[in-house]
Amino acid sequence: MPVLLQVENLRTQFYTSAGTVRAVDGISYTVNEGETVGIVGESGCGKSVGALSILRLIPDPPGKIASGSIRFQGRDILAMSDEELRNLRGAQISMVFQEPMTSLNPVLTIGLQLCETMELHLKLTPEQARSRATELLGMVGISEPERRLQQYPHHLSGGMRQRVMIALALSCNPKLIIADEPTTALDVTIQAQILELMKDLTKRLGVALIIITHNLGVVARYADRVYVMYAGKIIEGGSASDIYHRPLHPYTLGLLRSVPRMDRPRGNRLIPIDGQPPDLTREIEGCAYRPRCSFAVARCEHEVPPLDSVGGGHTSACFEKARLQGLLKEAS
Repeated sequence: MPVLLQVENLRTQFYTSAGTVRAVDGISYTVNEGETVGIVGESGCGKSVGALSILRLIPDPPGKIASGSIRFQGRDILAMSDEELRNLRGAQISMVFQEPMTSLNPVLTIGLQLCETMELHLKLTPEQARSRATELLGMVGISEPERRLQQYPHHLSGGMRQRVMIALALSCNPKLIIADEPTTALDVTIQAQILELMKDLTKRLGVALIIITHNLGVVARYADRVYVMYAGKIIEGGSASDIYHRPLHPYTLGLLRSVPRMDRPRGNRLIPIDGQPPDLTREIEGCAYRPRCSFAVARCEHEVPPLDSVGGGHTSACFEKARLQGLLKEAS
């Protein structure tokens, strides 16, 4: 499949009174046309900042994209003018934000918020935009779509608001949708409905999707490829099957061991990851995961492990991946 989005050596920093926060520290990855890519990691690892950087939504000050390149269909987003960026956002790349309760404007009707985008990007008349908005609300499973267009966000539940956000993201037929933890504020049954809806719509419409989440179950079910982030860096990447069945970084293995599994005996204890993530305002010498890692060796203290290929599109940033691979083979 052709490459749609290419991020290379992206660094995004925040300049604060406590020091420079290296929120995203040299990440590189690609998204192909029609592909679903998962980006996972614990809170504070740089997932959302990396996603916001794609659309240049980092607040400046205090934030700044310090270096790197972001290419969408071969065009460098970081070199775009404000006008080019306005034409890109919503029309070609859309975003479903983390909190549906605050993502919609509370003083504007649902219809106005949906129609405004289509009138701007697709040059539709108000009547055409309203007809398309009604169609979109029906597509995302909202009943009585005509009536909903006249309502305000506070009239809708959290799940319905997130469906409106998905309709808004799809309204201009984008090539890529970025979903930043789209189910965080929703209950479990609604989470499943929203995720199934997004996967179904992106498949049917041929839209590429980036899902940012800390929920490994979401990634296992919906992603084609997965990137695992820690302390602002990508430390492992590969197909969802590789990441789940052949994890080759101790952090990925730790994440998987800390999640309950239905195929394990009921009395099995979960194995938590001890310690805390590093302070990103301080220079990190060596491997950032070393203080929490049971596989660490002497060189981890002073050398940063490169993100090397282990075959088949699977990459890992660990000096001890061969040892880890051997242990996994013995366990199986």
